[in-house]
Amino acid sequence: MRVATWNINSIRARTDRAVAFLERTGVDVLALQETKVKDAAFPREPFEALGYEVVTHGFSQWNGVAILSRVGVQDVEVGFPGMPTWGDPAAAEARALGATCGGVRVWSLYVPNGREIDDPHYAYKLAWLGALRDAAAGWLEADPQAQTALVGDWNIAPLDTDVWDVDFFAGRTHVTPAEREAFAAFAHAGWTEVSREHVPAEHTYTYWDYQQLRFPKNQGMRIDLTYATPALAARVQGVTIERQERKGKQPSDHVPVVLDLAD
Repeated sequence: MRVATWNINSIRARTDRAVAFLERTGVDVLALQETKVKDAAFPREPFEALGYEVVTHGFSQWNGVAILSRVGVQDVEVGFPGMPTWGDPAAAEARALGATCGGVRVWSLYVPNGREIDDPHYAYKLAWLGALRDAAAGWLEADPQAQTALVGDWNIAPLDTDVWDVDFFAGRTHVTPAEREAFAAFAHAGWTEVSREHVPAEHTYTYWDYQQLRFPKNQGMRIDLTYATPALAARVQGVTIERQERKGKQPSDHVPVVLDLAD
């Protein structure tokens, strides 16, 4: 079974790329982030034609998550328990969607960016991660044999080597001690970040900004990651970062990360 995560940065702009990716890789479950579309306008038909069921959670041109599965979709859950709200009036954003696909509980997650360290969005990001960690710890405590994956765009570079120049990011979000501690808290709760375990190479990125020729210069960040429960981590046979998806016509600024699971 193959499970992938991809911040697609607008599914309507990149439907053809997503379809071609699924046809090329044979991915069974694809978790998408930053779909940037309301549920009613999600381009479901091309994926359904390939045999995928489609579940979505999106309100507007901002945020948005989805799960595409050709191995079944059950127990769909929008948001996780205790998920913080944002905005005026405050409301839960379209940043978390869970579903059980082929016996694996997959959560497509688009962690808040944080913007700037002195911005209220930064505190929101930390609260959001803390609430997700508490929920994840509860899931594992309730079922130590659970097969669950927390996949998506975490908007955190856990190590200095996960950014092209750590000095460039000094005083910015994504690399602060508080964000890294919030990310490490999942490991302390018993989860394993399997993409690092299987692709440990330094300066291996999943995101390159569109500006300043960041991709040709390989000035990127590794922020698309997967935490797995122990039972699921034991099934991971390999992880692939699909760097070629950053090339060609109208790519997303992120690339897919693919997990191969033993049956």
